Amino acid sequence: MSGADLSRLSLNTATVKHADLRTAVDAAASAGYGAVGLWRDRVQEVGAERAARIVAEAGLRVSSLCRGGFLTAADDAGVEAALDDNRRAIDEAATVGTRELVFVVGGLSGSSPGGPPGAATDRDLVATRSRVADRLAELAPFAEARGVRIALEPLHPVFAADRAVISTLAQALDLAAPFAPGAVGVVVDTYHVWWDPELRAGVARAGREGRLACYQVCDWILPLASDALLSRGHVGDGYVDFAAVTTWVADAGYRGDVEVEIFNETVWDAPVAATVATVAERWERHVAPHLAPSPGAGMRLLDAPGERP
Repeated sequence: MSGADLSRLSLNTATVKHADLRTAVDAAASAGYGAVGLWRDRVQEVGAERAARIVAEAGLRVSSLCRGGFLTAADDAGVEAALDDNRRAIDEAATVGTRELVFVVGGLSGSSPGGPPGAATDRDLVATRSRVADRLAELAPFAEARGVRIALEPLHPVFAADRAVISTLAQALDLAAPFAPGAVGVVVDTYHVWWDPELRAGVARAGREGRLACYQVCDWILPLASDALLSRGHVGDGYVDFAAVTTWVADAGYRGDVEVEIFNETVWDAPVAATVATVAERWERHVAPHLAPSPGAGMRLLDAPGERP
């Protein structure tokens, strides 16, 4: 390693999908990372309390827990199942010691992730988004009481049918607006939002409202995999302007950890140590230089296109 400051770099366990929790944590700690982002599958394999100990003993922070959400069920049984699972996720987040629980809100009711619509698929996007708002109203007080913030993650529109009926940062912020910033925030994930012409304004708004909960980075690579979910690449391998987006996030006041979250079969098949080293090198080259707020950032926040002071 080059000796660069990696204290704000977080390894999301999805990036080393085939590694167990201890292997992922030890690799991040040995490389000098400051944090890990945990997926619930790895937490549940060992239990939340033991997961917390593994991270703490390695001297790392938990930047976030992934994921809660999938709130779009239209039937009573589906609604109750979603609420129960999300309450468990909130308790897991509190136990592992993170404030931020990433929420992917879910696709159309009756959809199947990555597959064709079911016979009972509800294609009413307006009603579906309304159900998400209703479920948030039920879960936000529960999360806030446990010191956990629901962090809404907009997903690229290609996933609107089956994974997330919110696609832009503005939509996520509008959903969050009825709740205190400490209860519901938003995630900026470069893979999902890099394309949005209103992204700069949305990031500035999120900063002013105190809702920037998590910054996740990876690249948009082409050609897309047969499953677009697996088309994330290492930072610098694709089309995302990390200098611009990172500068906007820094100027908006974000001072938290930056997670690298990559879904890619080739990355998953690589040795963990090699992946951790590549992530750190790309962080140093493409992200870290832009994490300090720019001179006059506060003034530019007020002048961001489409936003009011």
